[in-house]
Amino acid sequence: MNANDKKNKNAGQERTRKANSEKIKRELSSFFAAIASRMTPEDMKRIKAAYRLADKAHKSQKRETTDEPFIVHPIAVARIIGEELRLGANPIMAAFLHDVVEDTPYTVEDVRKRFGDDVAFLVRVVTKEKKDHYEMSKQLDNFKQMLDSVQYDIRAILIKLADRLHNMRTLSGMPANKKMKVAGETDYFYAPLANRLGLYEIKTEMQNLSFRYRCPQEYALLEDALKEDEAKNREQLEAFAGKIRLLLSAENIPARLEIKYRTPYSLWLKMKKTGVDFRHLDSTHTIRIIFPNNEGVSEKNTSLRIYSLMTDVFADKPGSISNYIDMPKENGYQSFHVKLLNEHEWEDIRISSERMVRNSRLGCVADRTDSNIENWIAKFRSVLKDIAEYNRKSGYIQSVVSNFYNDNILVFTPKGDAIILPQRATALDFAYEIHSSIGEHAQYARINSKLCSIKTVLHRGDCVEIGVNEKISPEPGWLDHALTHKAKHNILSQMRKTKTIPYKRCPHCHPLPGDELIGFQTADEAIIIHKRNCYEAIMLASQDGDSIINVDFEEDMDLLYPVRIHIKAVDRHHLLHDLVDRITEKLNLSIKNLTTKTIDEIVDCTIDFSIHSARELQDIISDIYAIEGVDEVLRQDLKS
Repeated sequence: MNANDKKNKNAGQERTRKANSEKIKRELSSFFAAIASRMTPEDMKRIKAAYRLADKAHKSQKRETTDEPFIVHPIAVARIIGEELRLGANPIMAAFLHDVVEDTPYTVEDVRKRFGDDVAFLVRVVTKEKKDHYEMSKQLDNFKQMLDSVQYDIRAILIKLADRLHNMRTLSGMPANKKMKVAGETDYFYAPLANRLGLYEIKTEMQNLSFRYRCPQEYALLEDALKEDEAKNREQLEAFAGKIRLLLSAENIPARLEIKYRTPYSLWLKMKKTGVDFRHLDSTHTIRIIFPNNEGVSEKNTSLRIYSLMTDVFADKPGSISNYIDMPKENGYQSFHVKLLNEHEWEDIRISSERMVRNSRLGCVADRTDSNIENWIAKFRSVLKDIAEYNRKSGYIQSVVSNFYNDNILVFTPKGDAIILPQRATALDFAYEIHSSIGEHAQYARINSKLCSIKTVLHRGDCVEIGVNEKISPEPGWLDHALTHKAKHNILSQMRKTKTIPYKRCPHCHPLPGDELIGFQTADEAIIIHKRNCYEAIMLASQDGDSIINVDFEEDMDLLYPVRIHIKAVDRHHLLHDLVDRITEKLNLSIKNLTTKTIDEIVDCTIDFSIHSARELQDIISDIYAIEGVDEVLRQDLKS
């Protein structure tokens, strides 16, 4: 490098340094101004002192993801804590200092001497412990350390969530394997945790960012489809919203409307749950009617008044009402949901007070009273204690995720007793929740008076009765249909056996060459390939991210992989012939199985065949879509 080049480089670095310095000053000035009205002069003095220590400690460090001065990260975390979650001085100080002990020579004792026991406690909890030997794994032990802290103080978890949220917001500069590790942890652990704490907006942003970095191609396709849908329906949607505003105004109801489009992740999840493609989703957005808080009128009465007013003009979909005001979700969410007909589309309407909206954003910290915080802590403490009694090592975190972080459902015994179970729980879980002996001898269930298998998944509001038979005892297959730790523990205590089968392709997601893939290396050096959206892959990434490896799963014309597609079409002469012809004659592939039925001129057809790659499958799907009468073509999972 000659002298001029060196001079230009130094000048460029100096410009970057000054730009970063000015940006940091603006961020701090804006932040301190935003929180000053909630703080005492002494609080502000201590907060600024915590910032100065963090700035000094991280002075020579850069952020791996952005190459900015490292201090921008503690500032961002402090802003989330102070502005988005509106916590007090000590959590803000701990947010500034949350990486000091882990990444610099300063110790927890140094923090205690300068800022007191409370700030030191928060910093210690969010600092990853360095061990020579981990009880479960490095990632799982860190999760457990955080969970244990909640038994004493929720604020530590909130700092960790803020830390993770900013890391996700700035993840783009990381290599693909690191993105998968961080995104997997976020999707599997942190986002559900935010959901259970009632932090809906943080949960939603985390899930969407995780999806964006795990599956960028799929994310981009949905993002483009969403933009196209928004542009296409904007005029009709605004007209519908305008009618609602006029109705509210005519009745002197001072409510406001929010039209909110779902995120690509939310749409992907809905497509997965309903088994439809983007074009056939029933809704890509929600309309929220938000009315002011009024201590003189009950929120339920106001919601019902608005509902009554709306249904005088718009038809409501039968069975679409969900009253979360009288029966809030376990995370505290409240609102009144209903679907209203807008010409040929059902609109997802949510009627809420300003209080409900605020609480859905702030969750567990919306009400700062000691009794409310203690109630949240008590929930964590009782569940974690119960799980710890039944699970050891890796099973602990799976049980926490399935039993605590998912939205719960409320079901009822025939006598009307309410039973809280995790979402996707089965009648078998219900039986064990009533009593272990009922679970062990469960033969059948009656769900809403209908005879059902004990493996049937329950839904909110179901009335469940369990039929028992002393000759019945747990079978190995029951484990696949038990979700709660209580049910699994009781079944395992009798089974006392596990099954380990070596796989090269994940038996759940059945990856193909050309899919967005990730690999995991097992202890015996075997490599298991997963699709990036596979729940198993997300779980593994969150627990053992160091085993992630990039894989080249290339198409091989000598290798075929079984797939299944489902087709829905309008019946006509030669339709089946055209379907078979596209696969067997045009693409020269053999059909293994074909089932079809026609009801009221609508054809449902399932075809099993083998292909070489995801690209080839997509070509087949595109070809079949071009056949006259075909309305829907979906790739279906094969049962292993």
